[in-house]
Amino acid sequence: MRFYKIKILVSIITIFLLSSAAVAQITPAQLDKVWNNVAHTANLAHAPGVEIEKEKVPNAWVSFKADQYSVHITSGMMKLLDNEDELAGILAHETGHIKLGHYRQSMGRGILWSLLYGAFGDSGDRLDPVAIGLSLAESGFSRQQEVAADDYGIELAAKAGYKSWGLVKALEKMKEAGFETSPSGFNSHPPTERRLYHVRQTASRFASN
Repeated sequence: MRFYKIKILVSIITIFLLSSAAVAQITPAQLDKVWNNVAHTANLAHAPGVEIEKEKVPNAWVSFKADQYSVHITSGMMKLLDNEDELAGILAHETGHIKLGHYRQSMGRGILWSLLYGAFGDSGDRLDPVAIGLSLAESGFSRQQEVAADDYGIELAAKAGYKSWGLVKALEKMKEAGFETSPSGFNSHPPTERRLYHVRQTASRFASN
């Protein structure tokens, strides 16, 4: 009789642990803690708190306005992640966009494309090959920025004391959840498989164990 009671108790504990793992997600307190650590390690001056956007799609981004910036993360991303290493990888990647001056680069290219399109473009309704070429070129530049932010973010997260594989695991979870980038010239992010291959290589260089 005692054996059956122990067996029932073990089953209840197992169910509890599994259900707890299923609802594991990043809390606002963890978000503040990790962001403060990452921002401090990157020597970000006057870093505002990360803004949580109530959206189901897992995503994170940086918004720029003049010389000011703000980092955003969706509630969907916070639900998808379940440890601080993964969160640090995501936040460090966004920090890379800030520290590497990607906003200023993009603004400069945007002005250049506008000038070129104004000189060679066409105001007709038909599809303009010049416009297509500019879009593809801009996507290529954006992909380079994403790769640079990945590399910067992995190294930064490791310097901040987190596992270098955090960003890799976060991207793998996004893929498993059905959020992938297809190999198209109009996508600003590299295709998921290619990006995962690269970040795995980068993470292995900074892995401490």
